[in-house]
Amino acid sequence: MGMGGLGDMMKQMQKMQAKMEEMQAQLEKATVEGSAGGGMVKVTTNGKHEILSLSIDPEVVVKDDVEMLQDLIVAAVNQARQKAQELQSEQMGQLTGGLKIPGLNLPF
Repeated sequence: MGMGGLGDMMKQMQKMQAKMEEMQAQLEKATVEGSAGGGMVKVTTNGKHEILSLSIDPEVVVKDDVEMLQDLIVAAVNQARQKAQELQSEQMGQLTGGLKIPGLNLPF
């Protein structure tokens, strides 16, 4: 590979890095929601898997059944994280043109 080819490759890498930074900013602004118990527990996360809010319907808060509430929270969080992962994968697919590039993962 000549010097021109190396320079072109460096420019392409810089473009990809800039697109990745833009994508990360978009993921930070995007929100997804997970829910459990027919919507009695809702969790909202951003595309970077950070929990933004948690909503619990008072009807699901039963003093003698804390374990059920814990299970609902875990289920809602896991669903929100899964949706965030799908959003992240979709964005990554747009960046790479659908190619799976080993070692190219988002830093979160």
